[in-house]
Amino acid sequence: MSDFTHFDAEGKAVMVDVGGKAETERRATAKGEVVMQPETLEMIRSGGVKKGDVLSVARLAGIMGAKRTPDLIPLCHPLALTSVKVDLRLLPERNAVEVEATCKLNGRTGVEMEALTAVSVAALTVYDMCKAVDRGMRIEAVRLTHKSGGKSGSYEAE
Repeated sequence: MSDFTHFDAEGKAVMVDVGGKAETERRATAKGEVVMQPETLEMIRSGGVKKGDVLSVARLAGIMGAKRTPDLIPLCHPLALTSVKVDLRLLPERNAVEVEATCKLNGRTGVEMEALTAVSVAALTVYDMCKAVDRGMRIEAVRLTHKSGGKSGSYEAE
């Protein structure tokens, strides 16, 4: 059985023991989109959403989500993130808001789940703030786009 598994010798779920791993600089970036009606995107752009500044609130929610990842995803390690950056961009040609999050730390385990959680929480916040005018919005293409650090090396999405 591998040293880095979520199962013990009896087949019970456990948190992976990363105590023997070297600390390295870890970084992960994830992206996703919230696709909506053109009118909804214009409301976000113009500041016409009644609940407030959608992009600012979603950015903050994404940062907070990254910090709460071990509370949401079973068996994730609580991490001392050194940086969480969440960017939201309007994509009028796709009637979408793109969400991108980058998480960093120096540690023994990666930050992929934190970046993916940040994107997901920010996208859900966009949906929540705009659902009164557009219940048909879709959260799509949430994916890891970059990972560096650690024993498994780097990853770049195509």
